[in-house]
Parts: sequence; C-alpha cells; structure tokens
Amino acid sequence: MIQDLPFDIARLREAYQNGEAAENVVSECYRRIRLADDPGIFISLRDEADVVAEARALGPFDPEEKPLYGVPFAVKDNIDVAGVPTTAACPAFSYNPQSDAFCVKKLREAGALVIGKTNLDQFATGLVGVRSPYPIPRNAIDPEIVPGGSSSGSAVAVSRGIVSFALGTDTAGSGRVPAALNNIVGLKPTLGGISSFGVVPACRSLDTVSIFSLTVDDAWSVYRTVCAYDAEDAYSRELASPGLSEMPPSLTVGIPDSSSIEFFGDALQAKSFAASVETLRRKGMEIVELDFTPFYDIAKLLYEGPWVAERYAAIRRVIETQPDALLPVTRGIISKAEAFSAANAFEGAYRLKELERKARALLGLADMLCVPTVPTFYSVSDLKNDPVGPNSNLGTYTNFVNLLDLCGIAVPMTARQDGRPGSVTLLGGAGRDAFLASIGAWLHHDAKVSLGATGWGLPEPAKRLPAAQTDEIAVAMVGAHMSGLPLNGEVTRLGGRFLSATRTAPSYRFYSLAGGPPARPGLVRSEEGGSIDLEIWALPISSFGAFMAGIPQPLGIGTIDLVDGTSVKGFLCEPAGLEGAEEITGFGGWRAYLASLN
Repeated sequence: MIQDLPFDIARLREAYQNGEAAENVVSECYRRIRLADDPGIFISLRDEADVVAEARALGPFDPEEKPLYGVPFAVKDNIDVAGVPTTAACPAFSYNPQSDAFCVKKLREAGALVIGKTNLDQFATGLVGVRSPYPIPRNAIDPEIVPGGSSSGSAVAVSRGIVSFALGTDTAGSGRVPAALNNIVGLKPTLGGISSFGVVPACRSLDTVSIFSLTVDDAWSVYRTVCAYDAEDAYSRELASPGLSEMPPSLTVGIPDSSSIEFFGDALQAKSFAASVETLRRKGMEIVELDFTPFYDIAKLLYEGPWVAERYAAIRRVIETQPDALLPVTRGIISKAEAFSAANAFEGAYRLKELERKARALLGLADMLCVPTVPTFYSVSDLKNDPVGPNSNLGTYTNFVNLLDLCGIAVPMTARQDGRPGSVTLLGGAGRDAFLASIGAWLHHDAKVSLGATGWGLPEPAKRLPAAQTDEIAVAMVGAHMSGLPLNGEVTRLGGRFLSATRTAPSYRFYSLAGGPPARPGLVRSEEGGSIDLEIWALPISSFGAFMAGIPQPLGIGTIDLVDGTSVKGFLCEPAGLEGAEEITGFGGWRAYLASLN
C-alpha cells in the first residue's frame, strides 16, 4: 500500500516502474503532513491540487529524461519558489518571487515536485531551530530535543518521511546539525557547487544550499542534479560530481585528540563517537588524533568576529528600518556588527589566514576528518533558559567548516544508549564531495539504522559504477596518488573515484626515484620485471588536463598491461629519470616499500 511506501528515491522509482501514479504519491505526502499534526514544519504549503496537476503533467515514467521523476521535496523558506512567498521566517521581510531559485529550477526540470516551504531560524541565524515567529517544529525523534537549525522544518519533513529530500542552507552548520538531531543525512557541499541565485543570503561569501535526505545515495542524486555552473551567481564554481565509488583500500582519518575533543560533559555522546571511530578502525582505516584548537579558534571568528557584519549587510533594510520585526535574539546577534569597523574586518581576515595555515597543516595529515556532528543534545526548555549558549555549543564541530572552504556530510550512526540518534560528519577539502559521500554511504549502511523517524529500513546499497563511464578515463595509480597516500587528494578533489585494486602484468620494474618530497615511484616496462600493485581510479575527462598539469618529469601517462590481460592508462617513467633511483621491484608495490622504511 502507498501508505507504507518509503519515500527514499530508490523505492519510489521501483513503485513508479510498477505502475504507481505520481499524483498518488503527492496525495500521500499531504496525508502524511496531516498525520504529523505539526504546524511548525511548513511556513507555506502549496495547494495540493496544483501539485497533483504538476505530477500528472510529468507524463509516463521516464527516469532517463527526468531522473527525479515524481520525487516530492520541500524547500527552506529562504530559497525562492515561484509563486510562494519567501519569508526567511520574518513576515516583515516577505516577498513573492516570480521565478524559482536556480537549484529549485534544476530539480523541477528533473521531475521533482515542490510540496512547500519549511520553517527556519529567522534569517538562517541559529543552529537550534527555535528562533522563529512561527510554531516551532517538533524534533522527529524526540519532541523534547530542539529540532536543530537553522534548517529545522526541512530536516523534520525528511525525517518524518513526508518528502524524499529537502533543501536547506548551511553557513555555520545548518545543513548538518538538524540532520544529526533528526537521524538523517545532511550534505553540505563545497561552496559554489550549488548556485545561491534566488537564495536569501546569511553570510554570502560563506553560504551554500544544503541537502537533507533519508540516504546518502539520495543526497548525491540530488546534488548531481543541481551541481552546475551558474553565471548569475558570482560565487558559483565549476565542480565535478561523479558517481559514488567503492571504498578505497587505504584511508587515514583525522579525529580530535583527547585534549581537544569536546562533549560538554555528555558521557553518552563521547561513547557514541568512540564507537563510530572503532567502526572506522574495523574497516582498516588509520586513525590520527589531531589537536583541534586551530579549528575551534577559526570557529569563534564566525560569530565573535567581523563576519557577523555579512549578516547585517544581508538584511540591512529590515534591521535599520524595522528592527522590531526581528526576534530579540536574532537582532541581538546581528546587531553586534555595529561594533565592527572596516579595519576590524581586515584584522579578522588576517587572523583567519594565520589560523588557516595551522589548520591546513593538520588537514594534510589525513585523507579526511571525522567529527561528532553535535557535541551534545539540548532540550527546548534549555533554550528557554539560555537562548545563546547551547546554540554556540552546537556549532563546535561545524562553525569552522565554511571559513576553511571544506565540504562535509553528516551521516546517521548507531543510536546512543538512551535512544538519541548517533551521527558523525566527514570533512574534506573543496571538491572532495564525492569521496566523502562514498565513505558516508558505507558508514550509513554499516550502522543499520532506520530512516529518520519512520522506522523504515535502509534500501539495498546502490550499485557502484564498476568501470569508467563515457565521460571518465580510467587511470592506474602506482605511488603517492593511491588511497591513503599524500597525493590522493589531488585525485579526489578533481572528482576521481576508486574503481579497483589490482596488479600489473609481470613485465615491469619498479623504482624509488631520486628527489622529493614527496617520494615518487617510477614504473618501467621490462621483460625481466615483476608484477606491481596498483589502484585504478576513474577521472572525469574534463578534469584530466588539470590532473596531468601537476605531473612532473620524468613521469608521464602511458598504457599499462594488467595481470588479467587487460590494459589501462597509467603512470610510466622515462628511462632517463632513473638516474640515482633505487630499484624496489622486489617489494611488489609502493605501500610495501614505504612500510619497509619504518
């Protein structure tokens, strides 16, 4: 029965393939809204008859032409939907957009159906979800807990299974904290990956549209739909959004060390994160403990430094002409900008650069970071007693991310002993979205948790593309570009995805070349050689030129024969580059050679 149909995209597609009508799915969305009986989720709902008419107009099910055919979604009410007021949770600010935001337009062209506009912390200022003049959404897992903000309504709508996914925004953690508190996935992409055209800014230079979903695969399907360059958005970037990959064989994960990790006395949260880290170890990942102090110092700049002036600039008309239209807590936070000068702004920028250098050094020690999405939980009553302190604490592991131009994904993990949801966030450098999502998808399925608050089980994991696609090229990596090694980030940042680990045919000699760092190997074809370990990665053809531009002599790309009789493009070394090199063929691969040095 459609009443029991999980709204993850995979099972919706299966239902459509079996003859289900999109208009019936729309009607079920509205039934679930009535059943939830929570007036705080949506600020504006579209008329059901209008959405049903749009569903009928989609025509026969065609997932090739419309990859999000009949998929219902919600939109945070600081993102424009044509014909529906945009309020940013401030009625005095409200306006009626005549066109969709760029991202909404892309989704509708792909066949997705907008159900309504969701509640938020006013002007996207907050991580708690209770700073709204409208009714407060109830946390879908535990109504005593805050729903998380600022994208509160979007997260609750997804967690309750009302819609398949929802758009939020994320400046300081608004796409991750609500996901953690409602047991769903929160994808915070690289800045500029999704156009902000048609989005009310909070801090324009740090804002991004975010995606809430029931599964990582759903979040990635949505991201691939909306990740596109937009000439109308000065902050838009051209970024790769390849398919997700299998787990690479080797990864190094950075976590906060014992002296800098913070749970504000929440022992259960500490235990939950420790269990998540143990899961990573069990998969063979190397855990590196890092002093997170530079990250925390950067995080403080977002609200205690001059960046709050960006929030002031975004709503200057309202705060200067109708200050009483803002909630007192919102006005109090944004009004801090009045104490900063232009000189303070430059001083803040200088301070960020100093701290960024320290943070980048730490980031270079791991393939990704893994942090608790939230350090602890707060109740609605906690916020009544202290409207600021708990909000600041919830940003412990989120506020620094956009200032450092990192991407991230919040992933549900096994519930804590008290039943509250577990969650970790994976963080990486700009452009590594697909890499993080691939790891996140594995973590989510390994956790075996239900989808949001629905009680539905996870669908079967989506099959990963087993070979390079028509818009990709397969490249064999034999040295520092392999997973877990120093240059792998150059591959994943360009949209590279792991395909397989294998070996060359037994006709190559292997060398450790002179020079460095980093140390580099050289592979040379030889009739008297051996078989050498390698990894095959798929790179977008559009990124291949940029990848090759960073490859120095004497290395180049040639054709490498594999042990199974096939061949692939990969790194080969010019014989002239072997002067001063050490032959290491006997080790059988770069990892084994590096291990011998320790």
